[in-house]
Amino acid sequence: MNADVMSTLLETAHTYLAQYGYAALFTVLFTESFGLPLPGEAFLVVSSFLASQGQMSIAWVAAVATAAAVLGDNIGYGIGRWGGRKLVRRYGARVGITSGRMARTERFFSRFGPEVVIVARFIPLLRQLNGVVAGSARMPWKRFLAYNTIGAGLW
Repeated sequence: MNADVMSTLLETAHTYLAQYGYAALFTVLFTESFGLPLPGEAFLVVSSFLASQGQMSIAWVAAVATAAAVLGDNIGYGIGRWGGRKLVRRYGARVGITSGRMARTERFFSRFGPEVVIVARFIPLLRQLNGVVAGSARMPWKRFLAYNTIGAGLW
């Protein structure tokens, strides 16, 4: 990402965080976590910076960010669990997701699911699709919740 784009993202995040505070942080991280391509990292970085300046509380930033990430991923999990396979069958080919690719992804997820759930939080695009894939792959929800919470807390 070039410096101008990153600067614009950080300025935008600062504007929203200065005006709406923790609600802006929660909203962006929550919606990003169930699949929308939003600048969650920029909001988290700016929130942390604002906390270092005494304008936000780092404890509240951590709590809000973790809660938003976990709740959002659980919405994504539900989408994947109850609609993911149907959506892939119906529309997947349009975006390059074939039934073969989905089967390979599900096998990979059944073998490395906990690790994927934790690590995906740190990788753009995987962060947004993490819950949807876990739900589609039928990862047990309690297991997903545990590893998702660990990943969100570390992030």
